[in-house]
Amino acid sequence: MAESTFLDFTSATETSAANERHFSALERGEASTDRIASVRISHTVLPLKGAISDAKVLTGRQKPLTEVPFLFAEITTEAGLEGIGFSYSKRKGGDGQFAHAREIAADLIGEDPSDIQRIWTKLVWAGASVGRSGLAVQAVAAFDIALWDLKAKRAGLPLAKLLGAHRDSVACYNTSGGFLSSSVEEVVANARQTAADGIGGVKIKVGQPDTRIDLKRVAAVKEALGEETALMVDANQQWNRGTAVRMGRALEEFDLAWIEEPLDAYDAEGHADLARELATPIATGEMLTSVAEHVELIRHRSVDFIQPDAPRVGGITPFLKIMALAGHANLRMAPHYVMELHLHLAAAYEHDPWVEHFDWLEPLFNERLETRGGRMIVPARPGIGVSLSDAARGWTTASERFGSGA
Repeated sequence: MAESTFLDFTSATETSAANERHFSALERGEASTDRIASVRISHTVLPLKGAISDAKVLTGRQKPLTEVPFLFAEITTEAGLEGIGFSYSKRKGGDGQFAHAREIAADLIGEDPSDIQRIWTKLVWAGASVGRSGLAVQAVAAFDIALWDLKAKRAGLPLAKLLGAHRDSVACYNTSGGFLSSSVEEVVANARQTAADGIGGVKIKVGQPDTRIDLKRVAAVKEALGEETALMVDANQQWNRGTAVRMGRALEEFDLAWIEEPLDAYDAEGHADLARELATPIATGEMLTSVAEHVELIRHRSVDFIQPDAPRVGGITPFLKIMALAGHANLRMAPHYVMELHLHLAAAYEHDPWVEHFDWLEPLFNERLETRGGRMIVPARPGIGVSLSDAARGWTTASERFGSGA
């Protein structure tokens, strides 16, 4: 009764003040030596050289891809340290990511930039009513990645070394030359050039309405590459279970490194059945947007190669949780897209990963990654090791600054 009386007489003002102290940035203590002073966010639209099509376009579910919207976050601390992070959306969603980032960016001001997990949780819960996956966490991802970039720069280390690298280079494969919008002759020429450029694998798109066309394209690329270069195929979720089994069996003669996204991304049980049925490894995960969704793939043993995408799942902080769970399950890993970031994360994964080579993003950054002997080399530059190019600044359609100097 006494406790109840005490609560009844607690003023609304005192309760509000207590809540404010709890949710605001921590008081500066001896362990905190810096604070976030300003945040700049930018909506930047990267134009592609030509329209790109995969199986989702052929089935009428999407239009050809002509541009990629990016959300960039640039964080500066009181001590003058800077970190850069980004998220992206293929086709629709970029405006929404930028809008959500605008709502939560000010919540970073005054925070200790080293407290990344706590800041991630704070930002996610700020928009929890619209979900803890999807667009909401993809906006958070840009800030989270910027904070990890900043932390690695503070340490004077490449991000891979800050996380604890297992290797200084990662096997890499190219995807950008194998889309269905290219003729078989173009795909074969691109595959040969990829091998000549020191990239260790080639992935081509499949999922034609006429599966015989797929088999002819795969056969042509396999003949051009021989046995020295790995070959993967990607159906972009457009097969049903029956087609996936039939195509999986037909493709076994080509000794593929994996079959990617044969089924809907959320069909964990179907992928598990395929993984048991086929000799060729199964890969998926790129379209999932949370740790919980990846847990389903791991729990069902749905994949041989798990393919998380750090910007899509909410940044490096949740990606590391997926890495730990996948490592415990002894899965291989091949992170999706954004090689500039995923090279570092793959280098820190315990079970011999692949990283996806896409040259699309190169115009956004001043730096370039090196490939040699079939592998991508972890750069020695501190942090992620990238800075925004003048071209990227020119493709920026909106930006906003929060904090000092705003």
